[in-house]
Amino acid sequence: MKKTIHFSKFFTGAVVLSALVIISGIASIVLRGVNFGLDFKPGMIEEIRIAPAVMEVTYTGSATVSVDPSATGLDLVVSGVGDENRTVSVPYAEYTTVAAVAEQLKTVEGVSVSVLKDGVLGENVLYVNSASTTNLSENPLRLFAPDAASVVNADEVRAALQDFESVDVKTLGTGVSTSYQIRMGVSKDETGKNMQEATALALSDAFGADKVAVVKSDFIGSQFSKNLVRDSILLVLATLLLIWIYATIRFHWDFALASVIAVIHDAFVMITFITWTQLEFSTTTIAAILTIVGYSINATVVILDRVRSNMKIVDTANFKDILNLALTETFSRSVITTVTTLFSVVALFVFTTGTIHDFAEVLIVGLISGCYSSIFISGAFIACTRRNFKNEGAVAVKASSNVVQFE
Repeated sequence: MKKTIHFSKFFTGAVVLSALVIISGIASIVLRGVNFGLDFKPGMIEEIRIAPAVMEVTYTGSATVSVDPSATGLDLVVSGVGDENRTVSVPYAEYTTVAAVAEQLKTVEGVSVSVLKDGVLGENVLYVNSASTTNLSENPLRLFAPDAASVVNADEVRAALQDFESVDVKTLGTGVSTSYQIRMGVSKDETGKNMQEATALALSDAFGADKVAVVKSDFIGSQFSKNLVRDSILLVLATLLLIWIYATIRFHWDFALASVIAVIHDAFVMITFITWTQLEFSTTTIAAILTIVGYSINATVVILDRVRSNMKIVDTANFKDILNLALTETFSRSVITTVTTLFSVVALFVFTTGTIHDFAEVLIVGLISGCYSSIFISGAFIACTRRNFKNEGAVAVKASSNVVQFE
């Protein structure tokens, strides 16, 4: 018979160690706070494109004329006093060059166009700096068109914004269609407008004033950020509740509570690690925590299922013997599963950067904690609730050849 490892000897020490780690995490939260990412703070979101200006458009009439660019063409929307309400469409399928588009725009009375750079549009589309205005006036409105020579990368955009705090840059699209999403936190003393102006100035200094266009710009208020924090907490609590209901139906109330305690333990350990290292707490971090919740409960359920099976066939009045046997039988499975998963997560940690790197770092801690808690934390709780255990199930099948007897 395979030798049984007496895991129960380490339950008390494991519980004390976990308690100290979690208490230190709570103290860190109180003393140092949580480094909330842009997902949980008020801030600004902009989508920008780096490309040369190809034409300037002006309007001298009395009506209101606005430019509405799209992926298939350019529309001039005419409204207000001085002209009939209408839309003049310039589809790229028919007008394939910058000069051709300019000539069509001139058909609207009062509109003048100056071509700065002619060329075939192809897959490129025209767009405006919507952060300023899309309405035409006597002041020239620039239209931009990307080309291969104007393509930059996200690192260059980050470098241009290095003087700002809490800046995140993501690449959207590929090739000449590339745009960049900039997320930036705003302090109490700043406003969204001030941040827009400062960002535009920094990008213009880096790439040129005639090559930066803001496709869209939004501001996230503090109320939205607070709601996101609340919804994230509710999401985790709802997940724990569903896990408890599932485990209660499949096992017993103490088994179910043990599995939930193990999962909560893992979540607190991960949060402790985040506060210790002051990693950015973002929606990516929430995803990592929920990933470990699913991983940990799976490992715990495997152990609990083996405990339940052994309760029916092991002839002993000491529940710790049954628990130690179940933990021994599933130990190799728990370790192998954790190690093989760690291979891929460590690879992400080593070979990636940014949010994926942080995601992998938190997952590494969560995977180790999940394996540990499934054995020691859930096992310690069950052993405590089953101190007065009477193994009636094993007595019923005592005559079976499969019964394992403990000396």
